Amino acid sequence: MITLPPDYRPADDEEFMNPRQVEYFRLKLLKWRAELLKEADGTLASLSEGGIHEADIADRASVETDRALELRTRDRARKLIAKIGQALLRIENGSYGFCEETGEPIGLKRLEARPIATLSIEAQERHERMEKVHRDD
Repeated sequence: MITLPPDYRPADDEEFMNPRQVEYFRLKLLKWRAELLKEADGTLASLSEGGIHEADIADRASVETDRALELRTRDRARKLIAKIGQALLRIENGSYGFCEETGEPIGLKRLEARPIATLSIEAQERHERMEKVHRDD
């Protein structure tokens, strides 16, 4: 088990995805997942507080809009939690941090910003260009 110093940040001058970096991202993913699960519990609690009791039609519409937004947010969080789970599996099998398409390192800055990234910036941009081309058909 690796213990990281509290101020540890992955640096470009160390070996990419060395045990310290892997542990850093593992902890980052676990913390993010825990936060999302905690928020989801709060959403569930507020949604289960019962039916809509507002008599005024505008108030009722407002509550329904809020609930719809909460459900969309919850769905987005559920998908993120699944992606975090997949990233944790990649950490376990040693493929985390490397592009699924090219096998090249994804890069620390990109992983820091989006720890669930599976593609390098170049591969991601290629994907987006292809999607745009096919979407315009």
